[in-house]
Amino acid sequence: MAAGLPALMLLLLTGLTAVNAVSTKAACLDTAREAALAASRGEPGVTAGSRSAPSGAEVTIVVEGGRVRATVRAPVRVLGGRLPAVSVVGVAVAVAEPGLPEPQP
Repeated sequence: MAAGLPALMLLLLTGLTAVNAVSTKAACLDTAREAALAASRGEPGVTAGSRSAPSGAEVTIVVEGGRVRATVRAPVRVLGGRLPAVSVVGVAVAVAEPGLPEPQP
């Protein structure tokens, strides 16, 4: 029983970290989608993405021809704060809207 409690705590912390990583990944994907769509319409994509990005996230927009790729990278703390953070990434691609201004990063 005494050896089982630390193992149970470790399993609990690992599970909570996994749930946090999955929810941060979902937030990154949503933010990347918003940023790519905004940039494809000619609006500043980084500004649009930064509004809903998870804390500590980095939003990057790349315009390649008629496509806009938005990448959102955010750190997730592992098992409290003693270990280094894991980085999760969300990527979305959108086609530039015809008849609108050039896509903006």
